[in-house]
Amino acid sequence: MKFSIGYQLAGDDEESFAGIVAEFREHVAEVYFAPPGEPSGRSPLPDDPNSRRRFERDIGAIRNLGIGLNLLVNANCYGGQALSRNLQSRVLSQLGRLADIAGGADAVTTTSPAVAVMVKRHFPRVQALASVNMRIGTVQGMAYLADVFDGYYVQKECNRDIEHVRRLKNWADSRGKRLCLLANSGCLRFCSAQTFHDNLVAHEPEVAACDNIDDFMPYACWNFLRDRSNWAAVLQATWIRPEDLHHYEGLCQTVKLATRLHDRPWAVLRAYASRRHEGNLLDLLEPGFSPALAPWVVDNSRFPDDWFERTSACGGRCEQCNYCSGVMDKTLVRLS
Repeated sequence: MKFSIGYQLAGDDEESFAGIVAEFREHVAEVYFAPPGEPSGRSPLPDDPNSRRRFERDIGAIRNLGIGLNLLVNANCYGGQALSRNLQSRVLSQLGRLADIAGGADAVTTTSPAVAVMVKRHFPRVQALASVNMRIGTVQGMAYLADVFDGYYVQKECNRDIEHVRRLKNWADSRGKRLCLLANSGCLRFCSAQTFHDNLVAHEPEVAACDNIDDFMPYACWNFLRDRSNWAAVLQATWIRPEDLHHYEGLCQTVKLATRLHDRPWAVLRAYASRRHEGNLLDLLEPGFSPALAPWVVDNSRFPDDWFERTSACGGRCEQCNYCSGVMDKTLVRLS
């Protein structure tokens, strides 16, 4: 099992992302990224000549390591441009530029069926993959767009239902489709604010330029976790511990790790590559919510032996169960 990891532009005094990939190259299948200035599921990279030059140098170096390249065109909203030739021109231009600097992309991950069609028409050798942000978590959901997509990043809320993931994999295999999972999302399970949040991110430069209302926290999770009685929701989320990753062998072709905004992407990759982590579990997640729980941390070594067995077969009926609340009490350690 290998990983798909998210690119970030390193600071001037930091090791380049290509250097991190080189250190863990035997564990990395591909690197996913959006070009500088392009909207995606996270804040865009800086778009200035120096940043673009460093980005292209890194991407070329990553390709030279024999690592796959996965272009992100996964903003939640392209507004009035969603079906436009202008958007198509932009996407095809990005793919063309990648061909010039790195021999081309291997895949495009997108939230847009229209973009998937654009890619398949003009770059038929490039795989079109459905973004995890499309929240495709059923056979029906995959089947509806089987003529458009070559593979799917499964809705992360499915991660804890191992038998359901197996059903999805069986269907995907029967149709020659690729199936991938996101292992370290810290987002709350079935977050009701996800669409709102995704749209904010997709329009981040425009939002920042507006005269916005005061005293409103746009991220519902941070408000929710102000109340300690809600902290069990962090354990009821969708992440997979490094120690439990072996249960997913054969169920997905690649495991995606969210590292584009993580302050220590090498630490995330090391933990999942080695299948173990010592310390605060929240340090592996994006978002990690460590500030929300501080000075408490979730000690990864304190998880009970039956954690995976219980949470992968419980059906997610959290309102009828207090197991995760008990585990939270057991794993919490106060640092000061």
